[in-house]
Amino acid sequence: MPKTFLTERDIEDMVRQGTMSLLLSDDLVLTDLAYEKAKRLGVQLLNQHDKPPAAPVRPYIAKEVSGGETGASAAIPATPPSRDAALKQRVREAVLARLGTQVDSALLDTIIERVLSHIGAK
Repeated sequence: MPKTFLTERDIEDMVRQGTMSLLLSDDLVLTDLAYEKAKRLGVQLLNQHDKPPAAPVRPYIAKEVSGGETGASAAIPATPPSRDAALKQRVREAVLARLGTQVDSALLDTIIERVLSHIGAK
């Protein structure tokens, strides 16, 4: 099967038409300048053989902050439980309003818990 070569000009035309992602395959070749132009213009280059991870690893969320003998979280005053619940509910509603039904409810709750814990609000 013949290969298709894309140049810098092809990427510019693609973006001008509103296409912001490109599915790469063995039959599609980007020149070096096309690759650089795609990165500069924010074109997402997708590989048909790669599978995205089920859940990205974000060490900054789970990472514990240490500070002194008692830890940094001891220096932050605890938030009353009713305020925690209200804050959690407001965040949950805002995320659902923005993303709709494409959010896994259990995952969303876990993320909210981690973030609130990390910022000392939980």
